[in-house]
Amino acid sequence: MTPRRHALPARAAALLLALLAAAGCGSRRPADAAAAAEPEPPEAALCRAEARDSPEVRRLARELNVDNQQNVLRVGEERRLAEIRAFRDCMRRRGLAMPGGVEPVRRSF
Repeated sequence: MTPRRHALPARAAALLLALLAAAGCGSRRPADAAAAAEPEPPEAALCRAEARDSPEVRRLARELNVDNQQNVLRVGEERRLAEIRAFRDCMRRRGLAMPGGVEPVRRSF
């Protein structure tokens, strides 16, 4: 007598594969999620708002040309750096401690 193989029906195999794929795509919280979940101090929130509305950030927003992908990448990076710079300047003016301690990575295009 030969051993009988138990094959999964095709529908069950497809369902199992879909469940495994969905489990692999689940969101993962970073190890320091507790630190990221802490609310921002009011002074820092004010500086963030001031940075988003800084003249340099507004000037760069006017340079954006959504039809040119290279321009979108370049202006987006320059705008991100200008906003960080304006935020840090505001924090220094207010005499507040700076978050982090590492200069942001500058991407080249």
